[in-house]
Amino acid sequence: MYNQDTHTGASFSVKNRLGRVLWAFVSVLFFKPSPKSFHSWRSFLLRMFGAEVGSGVHVYPGVKIWAPWNLVLADECGVANGAILYSQGKISIGKRAVISQGAHLVAGTHDFSKIGFPLITKPIHIGAQVWLAAEVFIHPGVNIGEGCVIGARAVVTKDMPDWMICAGHPCKPIKKRSLETIVL
Repeated sequence: MYNQDTHTGASFSVKNRLGRVLWAFVSVLFFKPSPKSFHSWRSFLLRMFGAEVGSGVHVYPGVKIWAPWNLVLADECGVANGAILYSQGKISIGKRAVISQGAHLVAGTHDFSKIGFPLITKPIHIGAQVWLAAEVFIHPGVNIGEGCVIGARAVVTKDMPDWMICAGHPCKPIKKRSLETIVL
């Protein structure tokens, strides 16, 4: 963090703020207007701004990304239109994870117990094979375990375990998730 007192100045360096301004222009001109099927193009743009992007990643044009250099997107993950990746801190999304429309991942907050409300960034990790359903809210510093499903509009304030179906406000594990084997 750049500044301890958000009343007297910005929380981020000039370099960070200039990077976000440049990203905003590129996003408006080249990312958002791209056709839905141009996933490789959007992956290229994210890589140009420092994101780690695996193969077969599907980030849709209506995704709002705060700072691409704080993103790690593993192979074949998908992020739907309307999702918000507020990447003040690192956000990593695992292999074949799905982030549904309207999901909001927030990797930064402010310390309200201190004068000046200094910014605190905490990384978010979304495991492989996870599904975050529509309009889920993920708080800073949360880890979602591998194979976990988070139900629509859940508010996740703490870590969720592997291979569980979780829901609610606050989000809680409900039952084990099992996958059916498809026989052809």
